[in-house]
Amino acid sequence: MTEELPRADNDSPWKEILEAYFPQAMQFFFPQTAALINWERPHQFLDKEFQQITREAELGRRYADKLVKVWQIQGEEMWLLIHVEIQAIPEDNFALRMFTYNLRIFDKFGKPAISLAILCDADWTWRPNQYSYNYPECSLHFQFGSVKLLDYQNRWGELEASDNPFATVVMAHLKTQQTTKQLGERKTWKFSLIRRLYEQGLQEKDIRNLYRFIDWVMILPKALEAQFWQEFKQFEQELRMSYITTGERIGYERGKEEGKLEGKLEGKLEGKLEGKLEGEQALVLRQLQRRIGDLPPEVRDNIQRLSLEQLEALGEALLDFRAISQGETAEPIADLLNWLQANQTV
Repeated sequence: MTEELPRADNDSPWKEILEAYFPQAMQFFFPQTAALINWERPHQFLDKEFQQITREAELGRRYADKLVKVWQIQGEEMWLLIHVEIQAIPEDNFALRMFTYNLRIFDKFGKPAISLAILCDADWTWRPNQYSYNYPECSLHFQFGSVKLLDYQNRWGELEASDNPFATVVMAHLKTQQTTKQLGERKTWKFSLIRRLYEQGLQEKDIRNLYRFIDWVMILPKALEAQFWQEFKQFEQELRMSYITTGERIGYERGKEEGKLEGKLEGKLEGKLEGKLEGEQALVLRQLQRRIGDLPPEVRDNIQRLSLEQLEALGEALLDFRAISQGETAEPIADLLNWLQANQTV
């Protein structure tokens, strides 16, 4: 099986996970720089400032870049430019671009930035870390921090023993690379890595953040995704935890995001609205099917008559409905009927 379903915005999960765990990212990848920072003072993401220096940059490639203001232990302000190179193909002018961004920050804001790169590609030999030129009367040597995720293949034991969230991030990335043509094995690793989150005893918020990253990067074909879903849903229910619907909630959130992305590709405004409504209906009906089983035709008809706002509200509410496999004494559909009654749709 070699079917692959690429997701368009692989930079998004990196941006999200960097924002959620920025101190841990620095301590994991760049410990020497992290040691300079006073983490008791809040850090600040300078998205607006970074957009100002990249407006004239070349188009056609996507990056997960973050410009961050932190405070040194001595009390001085310090700017960090974190770049995650996600593209599979190494870029010839990468070092020049790192230098250009650094120079633009200094030119526009008068702030020297510490430039750091996380290289996610699969080429062992590509390891840019400097840009320089040398003439008889003028020379320049610009060096930036650089880590290669491939290097962690030889440090797997360290990753498994680490409680830093970026150990999980790196494991998910490496196993995604290694299973490009072995998607059955990818499913196994995806289940194993997500199960590890529970075994570590993480908080609900941390499980959801890391689950979301793993789910976005470890893409599976629909058939394998359905198998994974059933296996993992059973695993969560066996745990009998208060947040049993972790996977279900994230699956619903991802479905909404992908529906929005598809809607943006529609031609006319009316077509977009109609497509979004139909997409939301299909998503809610799928989630209800998974959660409470087959729906009577009259109930399905009622759902299809809901407005977009009502469908979105039902999509959130259904995550707390009783599930068939939980062995409740009440009929699983009772929660749905009560919701429809309360919202005056039956």
